[in-house]
Amino acid sequence: MSTFILGAVISASSAMAAVSPDEAEALKTTLTPFGAERAGNADGTIPAWEGAYTTPIPGDAPGGRRGDPFADEKPLFSITTENMAQYAEKLSDGTQAMLRKYPDSYRLDVYPTHRTAGAPQWVYDKTYENALNGKMVGDIPENVYGGIPFPIPQSGAEVMWNHLLRWRGVSFSYEATQYLLTSKGQQILLTRSTGNAQMPYYYEEGSWDDFSKSQEFWIYRVNTQAPPRRAGEALALRFNLNGDNDRGWTYLQGQRRVRRVPNPCCDSPNPQSGGLGTYDETQVWNGRIDRFDWELVGKKELYVPYNVNRLLGPKDATEVLDKHHVKPEYMRWELHRVWVVDATLRAGQRHLAKKMRYYCDEDTWTCLLADRWDENGELWKTLYYANAVMPDLPGTVGIHFGLNDMLSGNAFMSGFVNDFSTHYQIKDRIDDGYFTPAALAGEGIR
Repeated sequence: MSTFILGAVISASSAMAAVSPDEAEALKTTLTPFGAERAGNADGTIPAWEGAYTTPIPGDAPGGRRGDPFADEKPLFSITTENMAQYAEKLSDGTQAMLRKYPDSYRLDVYPTHRTAGAPQWVYDKTYENALNGKMVGDIPENVYGGIPFPIPQSGAEVMWNHLLRWRGVSFSYEATQYLLTSKGQQILLTRSTGNAQMPYYYEEGSWDDFSKSQEFWIYRVNTQAPPRRAGEALALRFNLNGDNDRGWTYLQGQRRVRRVPNPCCDSPNPQSGGLGTYDETQVWNGRIDRFDWELVGKKELYVPYNVNRLLGPKDATEVLDKHHVKPEYMRWELHRVWVVDATLRAGQRHLAKKMRYYCDEDTWTCLLADRWDENGELWKTLYYANAVMPDLPGTVGIHFGLNDMLSGNAFMSGFVNDFSTHYQIKDRIDDGYFTPAALAGEGIR
């Protein structure tokens, strides 16, 4: 039985309200500006947080390829099928299932923990204001802007909104490849694409009053260059605090026209994943809160993928890929405290997954691991989202995402930036018109 630390969890009966001024002051003392525990753990295996990692990385070229600040470190130990029982308390169900399913190739190389997360001061200031003013109105946050919405969470839904509205910069772009790994061990290139993303929620000069007029927090566009059969395709998505107002369009090169994406939500298959993943599995969770009931189980220490700049080093993504997962020597695992949130399908709703569990990093609020169970109670999918240190942002931001279908044996791996000259390029504000159907049509290959 896992041990959970309830910490600052407040009873669900008060989950709709902002925290008190006295509680918010903890963000300046015992908690980090994002709401994590500043102190390390009793064993000394998790250090205290001492601020964002802003030291330039040797070999780092902001706007270009990124280096590894911990390149000289060696694993403290490895977790394999043979010794996993010794560490089971700090392993997710999905991680244990992967160790059992691929005993000859899958392992966790565990490194020293580094708490590199952070953000600019103005984001900290906005986070403090959100703690005082933010609240949930039904399933939608209100009076939050420019920072973590609920740094002292009182419900599972608030933790998931922290993930959706996490700090990852205002505007950025990247080039990446996506692969399907079949149950027989084949590597199939799904897409080679360029993505541009923007978070209107984090416009520094903005406010809730301005933002609340549209409530579009995340806008995204991806243009596909390969393989040849998909070259010229494009997708634009605009996500809203109110999921009813999410919008999406796709340009299909074969049809030479823009079409509205009928339902860029939930368990609809995501075409970028070759149909293996759903829209709400993107970056572990990118779905609607109102489809599930969310239980804040508590906080625990867990081995999670973290500070994986090592993964970005090789200049060919196929070098880091094994038959069913990333090669263990390229995936860095560290011990971190995570919030554990269980989701069960809400009465009257439908979804292919009947139960889900998310493990969300206390420092960044990124949900780094997740598991999904089907209607028969079988572990169906296990997902991960690996982050990298970006001192120039500053921040520690998810950059590589993957999921394994434990029933079919197939896997989807996304966000391999290895083959390209840029790794998560921080950009000036992108014109809003770039993320519209008119722009897709105007730039489509004729």
